[in-house]
Amino acid sequence: MNTKRVIKWFLAALAIVLVIWLSRSVFDVNAEGLRNWILSFGLWAPLVYIIAYTIRPLIFFPASVLSIAGGLAFGAWMGTLYTIIGATLGAALSFVVAKTVGKSLVKKQWTGNAAKIQTQMEQNGFLYVLLFRLIPVINFDLVSYLAAIAKVRFVPFVLATLIGIIPGTFAYNFLGSSFVSGNPQIIAAAVAVFIVLTVVPILIRNRWAKKNGRNSGTIK
Repeated sequence: MNTKRVIKWFLAALAIVLVIWLSRSVFDVNAEGLRNWILSFGLWAPLVYIIAYTIRPLIFFPASVLSIAGGLAFGAWMGTLYTIIGATLGAALSFVVAKTVGKSLVKKQWTGNAAKIQTQMEQNGFLYVLLFRLIPVINFDLVSYLAAIAKVRFVPFVLATLIGIIPGTFAYNFLGSSFVSGNPQIIAAAVAVFIVLTVVPILIRNRWAKKNGRNSGTIK
């Protein structure tokens, strides 16, 4: 393998490790601390939150923590709205970065099963991204990067992201806002909603995957 290429990938990996370390150590804050920081900006708090969510993928900060902080700061409904805006912008940014940085991977002609997956992702990108977005437990940023590498088109990717993150976003924000109320019944309801909106999409995705696997014999 070309020495320059090895050095290039090594430096890229080192940069990623450094960023992850920073997000986990230097920027190690909880949802309550984030809420207080966000609200300290007063009228600018929603804009600051949206900007923070947009650049969040670049520092690998956990989306779940920021979503719960949004619920704590703005309540279930407004927190959901601001999170959807920020998360969609962040996903678009991740997609563009992956396309730019990973040009060699994007242009590379895949072979075998990987080629079949790439072809299906390229042709049915909206559906695949939508299914993955409906499952909150799947790493949000990983879906963005893989979609870019698999040559999913930008507009279908953004639309699928915008629609697919609504249930999970509401679940996280409702859970966060419930803690502010301190009402055990509201907290229990929020936990129940979170479980339902997390488990149901997984069941739907698994059922679809099995059906698709039987029909195509490729992806399961």
